[in-house]
Amino acid sequence: MITLGIESTAHTVALGIIDDKGKILADARDMYKTKKGGLIPLEVAKHHNKVFPELLKEVLKNIDAKDIDIISFSQGPGLSPCLLEGMRFAKDLSKKLNVPLIPVNHLIAHLEIGRLFSKAKDPIFILATGANTQIISLEGDRYRITGESMDIGIGNALDKFGRKIGLGFPAGPKIEELAKKGEYIELPYTVKGQDLVFAGLVTEAINKYKKGIKMEDLCYSLQETAFAMLCEATERAMAHCGKKEALLIGGVAANKRLMEMLDIMCKERNARFYSVPLKYSGDNAIMIGWLGILQYKSNKRYYDNLKLKDIDIKPGWRVDEVDVNWS
Repeated sequence: MITLGIESTAHTVALGIIDDKGKILADARDMYKTKKGGLIPLEVAKHHNKVFPELLKEVLKNIDAKDIDIISFSQGPGLSPCLLEGMRFAKDLSKKLNVPLIPVNHLIAHLEIGRLFSKAKDPIFILATGANTQIISLEGDRYRITGESMDIGIGNALDKFGRKIGLGFPAGPKIEELAKKGEYIELPYTVKGQDLVFAGLVTEAINKYKKGIKMEDLCYSLQETAFAMLCEATERAMAHCGKKEALLIGGVAANKRLMEMLDIMCKERNARFYSVPLKYSGDNAIMIGWLGILQYKSNKRYYDNLKLKDIDIKPGWRVDEVDVNWS
């Protein structure tokens, strides 16, 4: 079985083709970037609409469209204008190819591609994306959130700070580089049980920048504080759930310092730490296609009879609202 996955939840628009053995057949993507400021959802959606046809040509260079069995797309969560563009494109393609359309949860796609690549058996998942920061465990037929950010996601926290000091978007990689030259300055550290709060940390870092504190020192301190909070919440979740594995996924999983800190924590607990290959840690269409295959195989009759008019976007869709009947 072969699926074409479509990703368009936020800054990245992507198409990818993967088969049911986990073999990647094609992968194309494009990211909306700015030199100053952040994301304007309507502008990002226009970018996606423009790029979709080019990406489709790229992924179909060496693959016959007639060989595609199903189409999968990100139904949510995400930015509504971007989700709408992805859904419209997916529905049009589904009609043209006359194949079932599989709506998937973008965040669960991160979890499942992590399991595919890492071979982790039963980990605590650290989902660190722009809009979402959650500590997740698969219990029964649901992915349960054992802890999460109570305000903004860790990726958005880094981007907000970067935007305020003129680093543009995305700011995370630039902050990571600047942090290598910095020294530690105390910033607010807020962990409530297994939940996290990042807004005060970012506000204080911005205020200190306005007072003349070096950019490099603030980048280093912001990273160290935010990542230490995440490590503490993860370790507590591992103890609470009795897990001996931790798996880092999401766009912020590309940060080497975060990986290093989580690896140290796991070794001190005699546990295993896993991360996703850099290319597939952030938003991509391969993970959307893979989850689509899992869902379709587990409930073929339902998806074969699912009408396109009954499919809509779900901008606020949570991980713990989905029945995991394929695992």
